[in-house]
Amino acid sequence: MSKKDNNTVKITSMLGPGSDLQGDFTAEGSARIDGNVNGNVKISGMLILGSSGKISGNVEAVSCLIGGEIQGNVVSPEKAELTATAKVLGDVTTRVIVIDEHAVFQGRCNMTQIPSEEGAQSQGSSIAQKMRDVLQKDAEDGVSEQNRSEEG
Repeated sequence: MSKKDNNTVKITSMLGPGSDLQGDFTAEGSARIDGNVNGNVKISGMLILGSSGKISGNVEAVSCLIGGEIQGNVVSPEKAELTATAKVLGDVTTRVIVIDEHAVFQGRCNMTQIPSEEGAQSQGSSIAQKMRDVLQKDAEDGVSEQNRSEEG
């Protein structure tokens, strides 16, 4: 996972909202996807799938923070976290899985026993908390914009 320090994930690639990629997406480092990918995704670091992101294909990343939709299998050796807005239709293979209330997970989970570096657990949890905060803010901004357009 590419990190600036113990609490920050450095995003090296981004697919923004409204983007539509037909084909596989591969990136070195960590990536955030807020658009649509119709193909497999392979990330050498952390994958952050925003609440507006959708992947139709298999996903491989060291760790995943999922706020959007994945229709395919997920392999994430360190950690897979499904936030309240996540929808995963496929199998998940990971060492640690976190599924928030209201997340949708339809598939099987294989929790592998992969050795981790000392301290990775506390470091991963603080990074994950920051990423959850980002996704929560995105979701709140989306609700605020939706409410404004319904009122107007």
